Amino acid sequence: MSDNQSLRQAALYYHEYPRPGKLEIRATKPMANGRDLSRAYSPGVAEACLEIRDDAANAARYTARANLVAVVTNGTAVLGLGNIGALASKPVMEGKAVLFKKFAGIDCFDIEVDEKDPEKLAEIVCALEPSFGAINLEDIKAPDCFIVEKLCRERMNIPVFHDDQHGTAIVVGAAAKNALHVAGKSFEDIKIVSTGGGAAGIACLNMLLKLGVRRENVWLCDIHGLVHEGRDIDMNPQKAEYAQRTDLRTLDEVIDGADLFLGLSGPNVLKPAMVAKMADRPIIFALANPNPEILPDAAREVAPDAIIATGRSDFPNQVNNVLCFPFIFRGALDVGATEINDAMQLACIDGIAELARATTSAEAAAAYRGEQLTFGADYLIPKPFDPRLVGVVSTSVARAAMESGVATRPIDDLDAYHARLNQTVFKSALLMRPVFEAAGAASRRIVFSEGEDERVLRAAQAVLEETTETPILIGRPEVIEARCERHGLTVRPGRDFEIVNPENDPRYYDYWNTYHQLMERRGVTPDLAKAIMRTNSTAIGAVAVYRGEADSLICGTFGEYRWHLNYITQILGTDQLRPHGALSLMILEDGPLFIADTHVHQLPQPEHLAEIAIGAARHVRRFGLEPKIAFCSQSQFGNQAEGSGKRMRAALEILDSEPRDFCYEGEMNLDTALDPELRARIFPGSRMEGEANVLVFAHADAAGGVRNILKMRAGGLEVGPILMGMGNRAHIVSPAITARGLLNMSAIAGTPVTQYG
Repeated sequence: MSDNQSLRQAALYYHEYPRPGKLEIRATKPMANGRDLSRAYSPGVAEACLEIRDDAANAARYTARANLVAVVTNGTAVLGLGNIGALASKPVMEGKAVLFKKFAGIDCFDIEVDEKDPEKLAEIVCALEPSFGAINLEDIKAPDCFIVEKLCRERMNIPVFHDDQHGTAIVVGAAAKNALHVAGKSFEDIKIVSTGGGAAGIACLNMLLKLGVRRENVWLCDIHGLVHEGRDIDMNPQKAEYAQRTDLRTLDEVIDGADLFLGLSGPNVLKPAMVAKMADRPIIFALANPNPEILPDAAREVAPDAIIATGRSDFPNQVNNVLCFPFIFRGALDVGATEINDAMQLACIDGIAELARATTSAEAAAAYRGEQLTFGADYLIPKPFDPRLVGVVSTSVARAAMESGVATRPIDDLDAYHARLNQTVFKSALLMRPVFEAAGAASRRIVFSEGEDERVLRAAQAVLEETTETPILIGRPEVIEARCERHGLTVRPGRDFEIVNPENDPRYYDYWNTYHQLMERRGVTPDLAKAIMRTNSTAIGAVAVYRGEADSLICGTFGEYRWHLNYITQILGTDQLRPHGALSLMILEDGPLFIADTHVHQLPQPEHLAEIAIGAARHVRRFGLEPKIAFCSQSQFGNQAEGSGKRMRAALEILDSEPRDFCYEGEMNLDTALDPELRARIFPGSRMEGEANVLVFAHADAAGGVRNILKMRAGGLEVGPILMGMGNRAHIVSPAITARGLLNMSAIAGTPVTQYG
């Protein structure tokens, strides 16, 4: 089977299984009993209807309309497929709806209308206004799309946005803005030659004029040659706006001296010989799909310094509408905009362009591993999976909507709005806020033992940007320098953070002597101490903390947990400081859940279990939550005399021996811990109300198993593990941790232990 056949079969399988299509509808309210039904439908639904009848703005309060977009097409100009009709276009529109949900959390219905007359199609779309908060027109041929959009915008009081026109134009505008920045040119001075007089091409030219390009410097060509004054073949009012008064007629003739080629036409339209005629440092946007107007390698053969963008994901600088439409709609919906105007579109351009010039996010780097994501000729615009897009772009759009007077629900605090948007993509953001605020009141030095790891480097950059902490990295300076450069990070060793170089550090003598003094009666010779201080970054980091040169150690991005724990205990352990347990915060769709002990004690004894509960209660409060600790066992409130239940009951006796300021209960089954109604039937006298938010297990295997199931199958995001009992002087993460996870751990490590008990 050829590669094309294999791809075709894989795509068809993707669309058919496990159930046909890419969308489904899910209820957002409970429908478990008759009471729910009476509120969701008759008679309770009438109350919401009457509120909306009295004030139409209440639809945003009582229905999904304010977060609902319709993607509407008649299938007359489907990208790469042409006029395939409304029904055949449905997979494309379903895909667009999925992108709305994935990237911006916007609900979306795809509506395929079998109507080719643009005025009738506009009437149908206008009649949909009560159902939707905004309309995304899609894949409607030119010039019909201009007519449909114009009529809908005139008649409707919600945003109407033809993405093929304006979405493409916005992303092209952002790419052009940054390309000119790299090339050292300006919009006011450049000559543009464009191929393709369709909706996207015209919209891109219109946008470039708004950005400062002079009308007389734009040369538009189509299949019939240059659009010029007096031409009557295949003309429309939109093309006529760009007609030139000239005797030149072909692309080859007008390309001479062009700074920017904008292609939205077909394959191989731009020849290498034409590129050779362009200005120095030419900018080539060859956006035809799937085959561009010229391949990047062919263009660079004659212009090695060309700055090139395409519409394909296998080349740098993919001009992809997904960088725009989810986020411009997100901002427009959230302020109740009545339209998407020029100010909002220009704000969208600025947000996208500025984000590309900022340091790349760790999440984007992970999604595009192996690609160079450093601002420059090969990285002009962000990648679609950059999670910062929704916060940066949508906030810019919302601000522009309010400032331009089209927002019906203005947002009072845009900074809080930005933070709220980030919480939708960074699931830990809301829960971590109290921890970051507490860490912000201190200025602690955090040493990362695996300082050459990309995740650690990205975390170090984020620590410097988002906290008051000082990162210290263990690693070879030349390796760290090269990897910062490769990954597009702006931080540099020696300038932005301190380095401990295992191969050549002036403190080496002091470090191995310190380690030897600690370990000389535990079989460590001077030679062994020297070797460990050259090769063991966890031991080096622990010695740095012991000597007071760092406040806390973070290690574990590779290696086994207990191996790291051994060196931490050897060097930092005291009569007062010893590992009590490892606590993992699992952030789930329906709230947080803490799991302990996942790593330290394989078979915790009663005194261990009591210490785990005390430590867990202290750490849960760091997140602004009140602990409710359940001791989980196969035994249920004493129904099994031996086994784990016996150890759990002994732990409860230890806790009961003196007053505690947190709620704990057990021993009980896991479902009893999480189901208050079940617990009330089984044990009416329970001292715990509501769901437990901390689960303490009698075996590390059980705790680790629940943690991993929640992470791998329930979509849980882990913060931790948090090493309890070591006074916040060290934490051991898991090899699966992300850069964002390391940043979260640095915030946890960044609070002095005296500030949280």
